[in-house]
Amino acid sequence: MLMLASRSSPASAAAPPSPFKLSYGIVAPPEKIRSFAVFPTRRPRLEALFPSFPLPRRIFFPTVSASVWDFLTSGNSAQDASISVRRGMQLFREGDVGGSLVEFDRAIELNPRQKAYLWQRGLSLYYANRFEEGAEQFRLDVAANPNDTEESIWCFLCEAQLYGPEEARKRFLEASLKFHCIDSILRETVEVLPQLPLQDVLTFFLQVGQDPRPVMREAYDMFKDGGDPEKFLKNFISGSDNEYFYASLYAGLYYESQNDTDSARRHIVAACQSTYGSRSNDYMAALAKVHCSCRGWSKS
Repeated sequence: MLMLASRSSPASAAAPPSPFKLSYGIVAPPEKIRSFAVFPTRRPRLEALFPSFPLPRRIFFPTVSASVWDFLTSGNSAQDASISVRRGMQLFREGDVGGSLVEFDRAIELNPRQKAYLWQRGLSLYYANRFEEGAEQFRLDVAANPNDTEESIWCFLCEAQLYGPEEARKRFLEASLKFHCIDSILRETVEVLPQLPLQDVLTFFLQVGQDPRPVMREAYDMFKDGGDPEKFLKNFISGSDNEYFYASLYAGLYYESQNDTDSARRHIVAACQSTYGSRSNDYMAALAKVHCSCRGWSKS
């Protein structure tokens, strides 16, 4: 059980010496702390402590996240940046990948703090064949929201185009050690570090959060470890419309990372033709259509 630590509360005084004390003032036992998601980030975030909202961020980002940014910054530039993000998203939905990037980059110029949350920009960079920039964008986004595994997959997809799938898989969980010095991470993240085996410390810093969606958890494992896209799809073929769509989409994307164009086309076209893919307002449903357009594939 997690406890909110108060400097004057008896609970704080009675806390055993072994737990971590985070800079948020939250005390948790080591076995709980070691399960936090960090990929890569300098300090555990509140979303790592409590269950994630079960819906994909792609559905409600424009109305929620933009409003939060406007409130936090209270400036016209932040409002203009949010408008640019919405324009960029609409342009992407219409198939204008280049135009969407212009708007996303403008949003960053207006409000640089937006960059760490612009997963939409990473998707546009992928379809603009700017894979190195795309991988960088997705790593920033995963650092800000480690419980959403889709960005980890898209980082892999970008790096698979750059280095091949096997090398991209080796890089899948190396970000924390490459981006930050471990000593610096320890100082910024934890005030009290108990004596733990080195492997436990490394596990703490290299673990990605668990996505609340079963289909995305299995997709993540398939990309991270290698797997059979057909077996993955079979697990969700009788599931909800949402699950079938995502399974078809990510099976196709997996095949694309392996340079199997025919299999990729078959599954991504199936995602477009699915009930969810053809009717949903989900940004990823639009992405499946954009994917087909960029590859010159018929969606019928």
